Amino acid sequence: MSAVSRVLSGDPAARLSEATRERVRQAAVEVGYHPNFAGRALKLARTDVIALIVPDVTNALFSMLVQGVEDEAVARGCVMLLARSEDMQPGGTMFDRLVGEGRVDGIVLQPRDGTDPAELAETVGMRAPLVTIHQPIPGASSVVVPDALATRTAVEHLASAGHRRIGFAGGLAASPSARRRAEGFREAVARAGLDDDPALMTWRGYQEGDGRAAVAELLALPEPPTGLVVANVNAAVGALAQARTQGRAVPEDLSVVAVHDAKTAEHTWPPLTCVRMPLYELGRAAVAALFDVIAGGPVERRAVESPPPELVVRESTAVRGS
Repeated sequence: MSAVSRVLSGDPAARLSEATRERVRQAAVEVGYHPNFAGRALKLARTDVIALIVPDVTNALFSMLVQGVEDEAVARGCVMLLARSEDMQPGGTMFDRLVGEGRVDGIVLQPRDGTDPAELAETVGMRAPLVTIHQPIPGASSVVVPDALATRTAVEHLASAGHRRIGFAGGLAASPSARRRAEGFREAVARAGLDDDPALMTWRGYQEGDGRAAVAELLALPEPPTGLVVANVNAAVGALAQARTQGRAVPEDLSVVAVHDAKTAEHTWPPLTCVRMPLYELGRAAVAALFDVIAGGPVERRAVESPPPELVVRESTAVRGS
């Protein structure tokens, strides 16, 4: 029975031929045998479950991230638990239960926008193997996407279309990803010799209402922008709505490029030009990093470099004056 158990648990150290392993697996299928994972977890002090915690599971941007996390988890013989509740964020009762009762082997966490990294590190501590995405925190491994390259790509697209005065609808100033995207925007504006008026940069946030507020602020300028980079596709949906509310035609009066791509971007009017980010690959890389942490590896900060951000041109941008 010991040999059978080791085969069915996938123990690579079991000294059995592949033919014998296959006969054991086939016999298990014929009798309808399923391993007792509760007992196995007690014996090995492992659950073969990892948790993915995101601020809002209804956000369309998380679909590719979730798929990447799940695919990598399955490839490593694990099940992914997707946490939906706001209370699953660090400091909440359910988060404490998840970690304190040993229900998962590790956690992939996207903190809420504006979360203080030092406070988050203190809250989580060393209670469970942890990898954060988008936002590095002290003492934990993290994985990010090339945010600065995304906004540089967006500015270059607008500049090549003849726009000289380009606005930026950014995330919250406390958000690391927002700061990285702002840095890329500034670099591209300087490189192209465009108008670098500080009033062209806003820090409202990533939600639809934030995009509306950013556009209202920018269109109130004595000389409003003709091009706009929005740091998140959700905010860009709000930006389009606000432009329409104020009687500005897109792209004739205002060309708009968003960071990230989602199904919603194809169905806005006009459809949004986007810089597609490697969110699927981010999910897989985060799980790989988590398994390295579980195995006792060092704390690392990783960036997903491949595939690079991809410009997806739709009808929300046009050549200036066309």
